[in-house]
Amino acid sequence: MLSNSCLKKADNMTGTRPPSRTGIANLPLHHGKAPRWLFERMVKLSREITLTIVMEFGPEEMLRRMADPFWFQAFGCVLGFDWHSSGVTTTLCGALKESLRGMEQETGLYIAGGKGRTSRQTPAEIFSFEPFLSADPEGLVYASRMAAKVDNTALQDGYQLYHHVFMFTRDGSWAVVQQGMNEATRYARRYHWLGEQVADFVCEPHSGICSDSIGKALNMVAKESETARQTVTEIVVEEKPEKLLADLKKLKTLTLPTRHHLTLEDIHPDRLSKILIHTHERSPQNFEQLLGLEGVGPKTIRALSLVSELVYGVAPSFRDPARFSFAHGGKDGHPYPVDRKTYDRSIELLGQAIRRAKIGEPEKLNALRRLSRFEL
Repeated sequence: MLSNSCLKKADNMTGTRPPSRTGIANLPLHHGKAPRWLFERMVKLSREITLTIVMEFGPEEMLRRMADPFWFQAFGCVLGFDWHSSGVTTTLCGALKESLRGMEQETGLYIAGGKGRTSRQTPAEIFSFEPFLSADPEGLVYASRMAAKVDNTALQDGYQLYHHVFMFTRDGSWAVVQQGMNEATRYARRYHWLGEQVADFVCEPHSGICSDSIGKALNMVAKESETARQTVTEIVVEEKPEKLLADLKKLKTLTLPTRHHLTLEDIHPDRLSKILIHTHERSPQNFEQLLGLEGVGPKTIRALSLVSELVYGVAPSFRDPARFSFAHGGKDGHPYPVDRKTYDRSIELLGQAIRRAKIGEPEKLNALRRLSRFEL
């Protein structure tokens, strides 16, 4: 059960708000689709739970809940999906999006994006809601794009994004749930963002990050990478592209120590020539602007990070931001005690939503039974 397989950092909580944590969860990759009979019930139940939360606390509260990886996991289980499967992310988000279709005006909650090709339609979907928004859709599109850029390019942990869902309200509050896959391990990693908690897109945009495994990662959004972010930007602006390419060609002859996460094998200076010229001409003022430039991808950031460390002596962080697996703490107090207040409030809110939902008694009872499995 979730309570026996998960660990969550304790955090104070006031009122009805969940802990101000967004983060990452690792899940085994499972193939196939949810059967139609299950998906249809997930749509119905997720609609009723969401309507109850929105009615009681407003649409922003639903964003906060979806941005909490632990509540998200519990939500998926209550809907009846396999708790430890990667499919809980895509299926839950798909069911929720379908459940709110045509009800956006009533709920004040909008959902864009999805899995695979659908994720690339996110900007167009956001703009399709423009007549109903008081917020500038350009800002929402930017937030969606930067969340994906950070988790695919600035944080290189071995997971390639294939799912991106962007949820927002008419006044511009937003949350992101996206997922990447590691081809080697066949595990998926889920990334959560909450707009109201993001003070800086490129410095610790996640908090309360969780995972089943910890490895090495090029983490350009770590706090300790601040100097590296500044150096990389200065290199692009101040160094001529020919000089940068010459440095990279010299580095290709080096043998890096085995401890080093970055490798030179897939960095080809000649192929980077065009993008280095492009970035130099654009003269980004900071790392966020550099990351946001078209064409700046993982290989560009890896190459610039290598130059920063090996030529200028400024190393980025290689700390994997993932910490613990997804739940509420260890009953033995390790690595930290169970935060019973947060845990009980999560169960209470879901239980309250289920009981008030306008669904049949058998469905309601089954959902409550699934919820009871989470209790300590």
